[in-house]
Amino acid sequence: MTAIEHKELKGITLRNMIVTIVSTASVVASVMTTYFQLKEDMRDIKARQEVSAKVYDIRLTILEGQVTVLQKQIDNLKSK
Repeated sequence: MTAIEHKELKGITLRNMIVTIVSTASVVASVMTTYFQLKEDMRDIKARQEVSAKVYDIRLTILEGQVTVLQKQIDNLKSK
């Protein structure tokens, strides 16, 4: 008698089915791992961009305040 892996069902052996299932599972696991890693990377980039935007807003506010102070000083010098 032959081993169960060599018995055929319309040209498909059990060994071929097992290889196909394991290969498909491996590909699916690889794709899902890549997907979730990319999703996490995108979330990290978004968080960094939000922090950078807040820092730029604070810098802009400070610069606007400095411009206002300088404009007042210029107006004071002109009025003297």
